[in-house]
Amino acid sequence: MASPGLLTAQSARIKQARRLATRAFRRKTGRFLVEGPQAVREALEHRELVLEVYAEPAVATRHRDLHDLAAVAGVPWFEVDRAAIEALSETVTSQGVVAVCSLVDVPLRTDAVTLIAAGVQVRDPGNVGTLIRTADAAGADAVVLSAESVDPHNPKAVRASVGSIFHVPITTDVDIVAAVRAWREQGLQVLAADGYGATDLDTCIDDGTLAKPTVWLFGNEAHGLPDGINAVVNHSVKVPIYGRAESLNLATAAAICLYASAREQRR
Repeated sequence: MASPGLLTAQSARIKQARRLATRAFRRKTGRFLVEGPQAVREALEHRELVLEVYAEPAVATRHRDLHDLAAVAGVPWFEVDRAAIEALSETVTSQGVVAVCSLVDVPLRTDAVTLIAAGVQVRDPGNVGTLIRTADAAGADAVVLSAESVDPHNPKAVRASVGSIFHVPITTDVDIVAAVRAWREQGLQVLAADGYGATDLDTCIDDGTLAKPTVWLFGNEAHGLPDGINAVVNHSVKVPIYGRAESLNLATAAAICLYASAREQRR
């Protein structure tokens, strides 16, 4: 049920929710913002994560299913004016609805998995969100982000994930070297995506390497994987470039590698 009257940008609730744009406040409160009808819809499918919804009055009519989902889940639904929703929005033109959710990160998984995507020092929130979305689409069991990576609960990362942040388990702030050792002890192979890798993806497909349970490591947008990482992984793998492009960006390389593994594992 909607609260009486419209909350404004000066309302205490809006001011408090607005602070969730910062990583420090997200960590302190264990909450983050989810913006837009599609992302909020995905969030409400996991009703235990959604704490409250802020929406312009027209949203309850235009997206009746959202209002109904919130009502069934017992999630408070607050109607707000345009200034308030814009204060909570990270987009140029807000779509009129924002949810406050509990953080989704979970403990590191090292067993009962066949495919994991790990981001190492990934600094661009759009790339983090796209990595999550791609891993979800490829059927990965988990996404792991190193301690130096962008928070996946960053509003831009959440938006880039297009709801996939609610579909695949995500672990953050990971010591990646320690994680690699733990994965290998569990029998997982760890492959580092590296434009200068000693082997190439075609070889890994042809010789059956990609049919094995695998963790893929994807590095920083500008500097790649940190020095020394190749010493602890099973293989350093490059995506072959047949044309004249200098390199592939992180999101494209991740899509190619994850889908190659997913295809071979499903044969």
